[in-house]
Formats: sequence, structure tokens, C-alpha cells
Amino acid sequence: MKVRFTKMHGLGNDFVVFDAVRQRITLDPERLRRLADRRFGVGCDQILLVEPPRLPGTEFHYRIFNADGSEVEQCGNGARCFARFVREQGLTEHDEIPVGTAAGAIRLHLEADGLVRVNMGRPRLAPVEIPFQAEHEAPLYDLEVAGEHHQIGAVSMGNPHAVLLVEDVETAPVASLGPAIEHHPRFPQRVNVGFMQRLAGDAIRLRVHERGAGETLACGTGACAAVVSGRLRGLLDERVRVDLPGGGLIIDWRSPDDVVWMTGPAESVFHGEIVL
Repeated sequence: MKVRFTKMHGLGNDFVVFDAVRQRITLDPERLRRLADRRFGVGCDQILLVEPPRLPGTEFHYRIFNADGSEVEQCGNGARCFARFVREQGLTEHDEIPVGTAAGAIRLHLEADGLVRVNMGRPRLAPVEIPFQAEHEAPLYDLEVAGEHHQIGAVSMGNPHAVLLVEDVETAPVASLGPAIEHHPRFPQRVNVGFMQRLAGDAIRLRVHERGAGETLACGTGACAAVVSGRLRGLLDERVRVDLPGGGLIIDWRSPDDVVWMTGPAESVFHGEIVL
């Protein structure tokens, strides 16, 4: 089965995107892992699938698969690429695009300057909704990892995130501590792990270990979760620039009753065909 795809990226977080509206596509974990393989496949952090709508009031349904073949609920950088893809492919003429995901509906806005602004919805902070094993909701939680004590923020942006405050992201133990926290038993669905360095009230640096993918050059939901966690700790302003290894995002969040807005770029790299 030969299918068309587009290779895209948001700040270096790269995706293989399939139009499953106009072509029939069957993906299983083995095919997904091969697509993501950077030597034997196309190579990507995640695979995105554009499907017909499932939720009332939406134009499309958006599915996200990690490089290891697992399906996840949400991806912020992928959402921006999704918006750019459906416009470039002529699947919609709208600048505001309501999209369904496994975590619920989101709204994508194509800005005049070429950036994409995404309504990421309200963060989920109750431990049972993240999910995270804790008796009470709190801005910070104690976590024991391999005999060491750490403090984390825990936030869901449709997918679970743990956020650690570090002195310097360059020397943060992302490669070792990231996987250890990802598989911590208090996160029953595993977790993405963000390492946040505060530069000022309106600026942070961030590195993210993504579950099922490892460290990526950018993570949109991770940027949102970091700002939410930082604001809950009293460290950050309502609008924050998040500098990731692949570039910068602007995150806006006022209070727990408000939605999180993410603004950033998305680019197509090339189009191709592949036999699945």
C-alpha cells in the first residue's frame, strides 16, 4: 500500500503527517516504529494522522503516535503542524480550525504573520486527572527517584507532565533522570518530563524528555505545562517566552480558570510517498 505523506517540524520537533481524509491508511505499532526510524524509515519524533471529525463542532480528528508506536493524547507542536498541513493541502479554507483529539477539542488559529496560535484548553491539576498518585492537589510534590529526593510540578495538558526547576538546563540530567521519572510508578500512564530554568518572570529555558520519544528539540505541551507549573509556584508572569533547543514559543496563561494559549511556527519540509 503506497501512501502520501508530508514531513513537517515545529521548532525541530519533527513529524510525519498523513492525510487519512482522502486516502486509506492502516497503521500498527510495527509500521509506526519503522516510519519513525531515522535510518530505515522517514525519521521523526511522532506520526500525525488527519482524520474526519468525530466530535460535534469540529472539522477534523487529530491522532498522535510516538516513535515507539504508542498513541498519545496531545501534542502542541504537532497541533501547529496540523493546522498548517490542512490549509496547505486544501482540506480547509478557515483560519480558525476546531479539531478533536483524544483529550477533547482544541482550536487552531492561523495568524497573518505565519505563526500558529493554539487554544490548548485548561490545564488539569487534580492528581486523578493527570494521572498522578497523590492524596491532594498541590503546586509541588515530593518524588523519590532511585533513592534521591526531587520536587516536581504535575500538570496535564491533555497529556501528563512532570516539571522540575533546575539551575541550568545545559547541565540538567535529562538523559538519566528523564526516563527514570517517565516510568515512575506514581505516573500510571508514564509522563513527559520538563527541566525548566527561570531566566526572568517572562522568560524560561526548557528541555523536555518525552515519553516514548526521548528528548526532543521542542515540546509544545511541555512548554505549556512548564509555564503553568511556574505560575502556580509564583515564579512567572501571565505571558512567557519559552526557549527550547529548537527555538522559542510564547505561552499565555492567566489563572486556573483560563485556557492556555500557545503561539509558534510550523513548517513543511518535504512531501513523499512510502509503501506501508
